[in-house]
Amino acid sequence: MRRVQIGLLIQQTGPAGIWSPSAEACARLAVSEINRHSGILKQHVELVVQDAGTSATDAHAATRRALRHGAHGIVGMLPSYARRAVADAAMNAVPFIYTPQYEGTAAEAQTITTGETAAELLAPGLHWLSEHRKAQSYFLCGSDYVWPRASLSIARAMIPRFGGKVVGEAFTPVGTDTYDGLIERIKRARPDVVLPYFLGTDGISFNRSFHEAGLCPRVLRFTSAIDETIVYGLPPEATENLFVSSGYFASVRSHNNGAFLERYHTAYGETPPPVNSFGQSCYEGIYSLASLVEQAEAFDARRVHRLAGRTEQQRTARGLKSKAVVGGRQPIFLARLDGYDFKVMTV
Repeated sequence: MRRVQIGLLIQQTGPAGIWSPSAEACARLAVSEINRHSGILKQHVELVVQDAGTSATDAHAATRRALRHGAHGIVGMLPSYARRAVADAAMNAVPFIYTPQYEGTAAEAQTITTGETAAELLAPGLHWLSEHRKAQSYFLCGSDYVWPRASLSIARAMIPRFGGKVVGEAFTPVGTDTYDGLIERIKRARPDVVLPYFLGTDGISFNRSFHEAGLCPRVLRFTSAIDETIVYGLPPEATENLFVSSGYFASVRSHNNGAFLERYHTAYGETPPPVNSFGQSCYEGIYSLASLVEQAEAFDARRVHRLAGRTEQQRTARGLKSKAVVGGRQPIFLARLDGYDFKVMTV
């Protein structure tokens, strides 16, 4: 059987490196399943994992390495600041699937996004907090790059629609590990809700500081930037009054998610990297690329892009086989943290 390669670009170091084990595990699971069903275009699939580093320059170089090694397509789960560099390096030579949640704008015509947008993730939570917790004042904070800034800009525009106001906003450099000054600003502003949008392990550092300052019992937090992996880096008391929106939680009760988790644990045992939305997006990204290529009948970027938005996925952990890769949207879940458990709520 002939072979094709898919390049998986993930950051294995830096704040976003916390997601690399689950991202690789989910991607490899998807590839093994596809190979059991005759591969892509009846060709065996090999996954080539490339470390995208911690900068846009690193991501560009990783993409070029993947192409030199013969990658027929690229699946990327990396921060938004590196997305354009990957698209530029791919140069429409191969399809590029960008999988994580993102701010909702991707100017690069050669990028196919499959993740949830900031507007989709923010609206249900802001509405629920207004209706059920009577939240009126919000403090916005996050890592200083495009995804947190653009997402919180969208939040700033949404909040007045739900009867609230923004009482403070602050951004810190990626890699910050001391948040004393930011915590003091939050205390002075006395918000009902903090929206923390920090990258990877920066989210662990911020939320630990938030807990150590004694704010968890008094101030609500709502974000889509926290997942199972980050929560496991916190003491359970630090998750009090923490609400998270996402397109996927491992705790979602459904036949399809149960089957996905069974396959995942069968492949990796009882203590694999925790399944989370960022890692699981790579599973769906691999399937999305496979489905688009099958429809295009070639690993041709331009033909694939003409199909994007109307090609059905073959399989997702959520089981929505009839939804389009780009044009149709997945449901958004809102969860309340109970220790380390994400309790999915009805919204």
